[in-house]
Amino acid sequence: MDLKLSPLTMPTSVRPGAGVRPGATAGVADSGGGFSGALKSALNSVSAAQNESTRLQQEVQMENPSVSLEQTMVAIQKAQIGFTATLHVRNRMVQAYTDIMNMQV
Repeated sequence: MDLKLSPLTMPTSVRPGAGVRPGATAGVADSGGGFSGALKSALNSVSAAQNESTRLQQEVQMENPSVSLEQTMVAIQKAQIGFTATLHVRNRMVQAYTDIMNMQV
C-alpha cells in the first residue's frame, strides 16, 4: 500500500502573475485531477488494503496453507493504519471547512 501523494503542479492559467486568458477556465480539470484525483486514489488504496486484509483473514480461517498468520497480521495493520490516516485527513478537512465558513468577510 503506497499512500504517498505525488507533487502537484499548478496550471499556467492559475499561477500568480501568469494572467488568465479570456474565456479560459482555470480549475481542477486543467491539472489532470489535482487534489481530488490524489484523494480519490488514496481512498482507493486504503479500500484495496482493507479488502486484501479481509480476504487474508478468510483464508486463514479456512486454514489455507499458502497464507501465513504473519502475512495476515501485517495486512490487517496496514489496513488499520491507512484507515486511521484517512480518518485524520477527513477530520482536518472538516475542521478547515468549518473554519472557512466561520470567517467574517
